[in-house]
Amino acid sequence: MAKVLSNVPKRLANKFPNKSLQGKIVLVAGATRGAGRGIAIALGEAGATVYCTGRSTRKNSRKPSQEKSPRPETIEETAELVTAAGGHGIPVRVDHTIPAEVKKLAARIQRQHKGLDILVNDIWGGDPLTEWGKPFWTVNLENGLQMLKQAIHSHIITAHYAAPLMLGRPGGIIFEITDGDAFYYRGNLFYDLVKISVIRLAFAMARELRKRDIVSVALTTGFLRSEAVLDVFKVTEANWKDVGKRKNKKKDENSKDQNDAPNDFMVSESPRYIGRAVAALATDPKVKNKSGRVFSSWALAREYGFTDLDGSQPHWGDYARKKYGKYKICDDRFYSYWVPGLIELVFPDWF
Repeated sequence: MAKVLSNVPKRLANKFPNKSLQGKIVLVAGATRGAGRGIAIALGEAGATVYCTGRSTRKNSRKPSQEKSPRPETIEETAELVTAAGGHGIPVRVDHTIPAEVKKLAARIQRQHKGLDILVNDIWGGDPLTEWGKPFWTVNLENGLQMLKQAIHSHIITAHYAAPLMLGRPGGIIFEITDGDAFYYRGNLFYDLVKISVIRLAFAMARELRKRDIVSVALTTGFLRSEAVLDVFKVTEANWKDVGKRKNKKKDENSKDQNDAPNDFMVSESPRYIGRAVAALATDPKVKNKSGRVFSSWALAREYGFTDLDGSQPHWGDYARKKYGKYKICDDRFYSYWVPGLIELVFPDWF
């Protein structure tokens, strides 16, 4: 089970009563559900104004007859949760794979708030496109290419239009949300390309932004207790721990193509956990020292002291190593091979 902190210092409280991000303008791209929603709400806790974007709205949400298992979450609901948490949520329907729509969003942010302080790139939607455990020559090629468009192209498009809004504003930071804090293979060629690419994107942007007072980092969740995962286990956020009380002789076993072992789920984290990681980084005056790298919610929880909704600090890394075996993360030695690069040595004044 995750460790529960019974005596957390006031300076490390779950919420940010001093509204440490009051006045900050944030764009959470892909805020409809999952990590994106959790991040948006956590930034609302800290007092930020958060643009919550995505494609699912109350007006155009799919009817049950149009899709086998439609998700009910909408960007309007996320925005309302942001406001209820203490911030100001602004829902905007945007398809981040369409440059014109993202350009229009950037113009609106500039017009209404004169700039942007924080960008969270969490556009995904690739779960139904992923075929786990199948070699690349047998998977659906169209779905794989669509995944690259949805979860890599969209991030680049959004950063392209959002970054100029951050220039000249102190403390700007870009977050690339990924899966995993290492360079290991991730079980599907296209999924692997997406999750590694956004880690690399955070690094490349950091190199080009390093003289402009804008930080760029990648961030991963652990076993995310998203709305979809709660549905798989037939529980809600209010009673998710009931899974551990069920009689099941195979609590340590996963399905053939899904990480759904009940014991693994008991070390899961709510979407708010990574949200509080984002808030902690966004309020760290020394965050520039982390620019270009990938970090995990569990490691940052230990560093900054924040907790999940139930007061625990789930540590997926420790649990996974103990159960499945050791693996290497992207550490200081890993990044020492990336900097400096030959091009930077040949053209040191480019950025």
